Amino acid sequence: MSEAHTGSCLCGAVRVTVDGPLSPPDACHCGQCRKQSGHYWASTDVDRERVTIAGEDQLSWYQSSEKVRRGFCRICGSFLLWDPPGRKSLAIAMGCFDAPTDTQLHMHIYTADKGDYYAIADGLPQNAQ
Repeated sequence: MSEAHTGSCLCGAVRVTVDGPLSPPDACHCGQCRKQSGHYWASTDVDRERVTIAGEDQLSWYQSSEKVRRGFCRICGSFLLWDPPGRKSLAIAMGCFDAPTDTQLHMHIYTADKGDYYAIADGLPQNAQ
């Protein structure tokens, strides 16, 4: 039997199961992720074939750019998915997973756009874009 990771939105209407290990997550500091999440957004990229979503009818999608849409629970508003259609994987919010996740943050991205109210001081690699 393979390892599985489960998670959900705040109200539990949308539930996510990932078969197998989670990839090391990154923290995105871009303006869109900060505005939608309320801070920066940590996520893990997962091959679509390993993801099962229960309550998918409760997902709403926001097309935030020509290249990506963002999925959130239509009931509680939890921001859960970052989906670039046509790509083999999608990003899933680390905050939705039940512990243990068995992974650790490995880098920060879009740090040139980070908020002016915090510092990134954990020693992890930082990509400006």
